[in-house]
Amino acid sequence: MSQKVKMTPSEAIVETLVKENVTHVSGIVGSAFMDMLDLFPTAGINFIPVRHEQTAAHMEDAYSRVSGRCGVCTGQNGPGITNMVTSVAAATHAHTPVVVLSPSAGTVSVGWDGFQECDQVNLFRPITKAVVRVPHPKRAADCLRTAFRIAYADRGAVLYDIPRDYFYGELEERILEPHQYRVSARGCGSLEDIKRAASLLRQAKRPVILAGRGVVDADCKQVIAEISEFISAPVGVTYLHNDAFDCEHSNFVGPIGYMGSKAAMNMLKDADVVLAVGTRLSVFGTLPQYDINYFTGNAKIIQIDINPKHIGRTHPVEVGICGDAGESSTEILNALRAGESVPPKLQYIEEMKKQQAAWEKEIHDLAMKDANPINPRRALMEMQKVLPTDSIVTTDIGNVSSTANSYLKFTGKGMHIAALTFGNTGFAYPAALGAQLARPEAPVVAVIGDGAWGMSLHEVSTAVEQNLPVVACVFRNGAWCAEKKNQVDFFNNHFIGVDIPVPASFAKVAESMGAQGITVNSPGDVGMAVEKAIKDKKPTVIEIVVDGSAPFLAPPFRRDAFQMPVRHLSKYAHLDHKNW
Repeated sequence: MSQKVKMTPSEAIVETLVKENVTHVSGIVGSAFMDMLDLFPTAGINFIPVRHEQTAAHMEDAYSRVSGRCGVCTGQNGPGITNMVTSVAAATHAHTPVVVLSPSAGTVSVGWDGFQECDQVNLFRPITKAVVRVPHPKRAADCLRTAFRIAYADRGAVLYDIPRDYFYGELEERILEPHQYRVSARGCGSLEDIKRAASLLRQAKRPVILAGRGVVDADCKQVIAEISEFISAPVGVTYLHNDAFDCEHSNFVGPIGYMGSKAAMNMLKDADVVLAVGTRLSVFGTLPQYDINYFTGNAKIIQIDINPKHIGRTHPVEVGICGDAGESSTEILNALRAGESVPPKLQYIEEMKKQQAAWEKEIHDLAMKDANPINPRRALMEMQKVLPTDSIVTTDIGNVSSTANSYLKFTGKGMHIAALTFGNTGFAYPAALGAQLARPEAPVVAVIGDGAWGMSLHEVSTAVEQNLPVVACVFRNGAWCAEKKNQVDFFNNHFIGVDIPVPASFAKVAESMGAQGITVNSPGDVGMAVEKAIKDKKPTVIEIVVDGSAPFLAPPFRRDAFQMPVRHLSKYAHLDHKNW
């Protein structure tokens, strides 16, 4: 629209969504936004009803990561919106653009503790990049544009709060194109910093490259590969971004962080220059693992991130570049090529290959240990073998899901969508639904423990209703095994609250909801079950029964945060670690 025209606030909101290329909104229907909802079908926006509002924001988080477009969700004011607290916080921690269309109590009743009244603005302020409140019905479109601008610019969730009576009325509005109110590119950063980075890399004796989420978003894995080849650098990927580099490249050494690759962390430990591309180098994602302190402070770090607030925040840097991962790395490659070739570091590359081989043998041998009925590592390994190269794998939080960090590898269009640092269980299946919406042609597989599945299984009906052929691989070990391992290592096998009785087969429950259910009790059947589910192209739950006994549990997540228990009162003396 080139001129302002008369419309309602609901129309202004929907027309702004259309300009933002929003083709669907997920949530649960509510009276507060029904005037806006009524316009969706005519506007070409599909409303995706879920069974719990937490699912909606997880779906849109994954949808955004896969599609590159901002996800949008909504719910009823009060309880509908507060049900999204966890998943909105997760999207913000994941640096994913999501806009929450949040109706709030009507202005005429605010302060009377009315029906479904809640101070949503202050509730969401700490867990979003911004809360944008509509101060007047005439500002409905303007404030929504601000919400999208911040979500894209600051990379996170934004709450768009509008009192429910502000959907009504009249205003004069001009609906703008997105390029008129937000930028879509960031550039390569300072050219002087680019030159300094190239000079450091050229002189490095033991360079290592770390590829993060920004490499995926910028689609620049090939550029990273060419830099790696030019300077003979191993390439690792940051914690739970296993898709950030091609696993088939000869210089790939795997992921860092919890249950990551010893090869990657050993190479980093002795690096003299680290090129970290598209990553904030999170604290948890760079903690020592396997007693390997791989961020020693000795290496000179070149950090590229799109957000200047993240550069040097957790680790001191030699060169900080605020720019798009693709554009910055391309300019570094150009600067390297503008000078003389760097002689191949043959001995260094041979060392890398030995580290790679040793790590692959170690995780294979661990997977092949006998278990009753299935070694969880073996199940993950067999699953990985049969995944098509364009698969999207979502992973939850928990013992088996985190062990997947050792086994998941990606090439081509394959993607890894993980719960990341907010660390909430119940992420993987809703995320898989959102990923499937973003890329309908791709196989989508969710890796979930039976604890997290208890928070997710109700959404099987959403998958059936929307015909989303997501494959849920539910690892049934009968316990919250990440917490069980803590009680093994720090509380002398004093198990409290970790067991999960399973009164019915998850596969049978899935069938009762209209999905396909498969139970696997033998390691040799895992791959066949996954292949069948992908081929059948229907919502499927594969219940994989795995060994949850102590020998098959991964190390504690937070060994750094525990102390051996000390008890001073005599009634608790038997629980003191000195008395075990």
